[in-house]
Amino acid sequence: MAEPRLRLPQQVAKKGQCKQARLLPPGLFSIMATIVIPAQLRKLTGGKDRVSASGRNVGRLIEDLERQFPGLGEQLLQDGDVKPSIAVSIDGEMGTGGVLEPVGEDSEVFFLPALGGG
Repeated sequence: MAEPRLRLPQQVAKKGQCKQARLLPPGLFSIMATIVIPAQLRKLTGGKDRVSASGRNVGRLIEDLERQFPGLGEQLLQDGDVKPSIAVSIDGEMGTGGVLEPVGEDSEVFFLPALGGG
């Protein structure tokens, strides 16, 4: 069975339809996590190195990050999943479940860009 493809809110909303907040089911974002923003992406967060986001899995966290900081989701997602060049660490453990990787209450999440060179 194919996994659901994650879409950013602006991809879902169409002109003349409900506002973005109404597209999200009630209670969807009840878990708050601390997201550590890598230096390369801090320009999108106004220089903040840590932000809070809500969601029960990595995909929902990214949706909330995109809502708060437009453009950030595009840097983390490719074809509905976490970009292959981005590793995700949740509470010190490397995630392998992509956007479906669960996030616990009060988790600390790192998005780690791959290092270039050789």
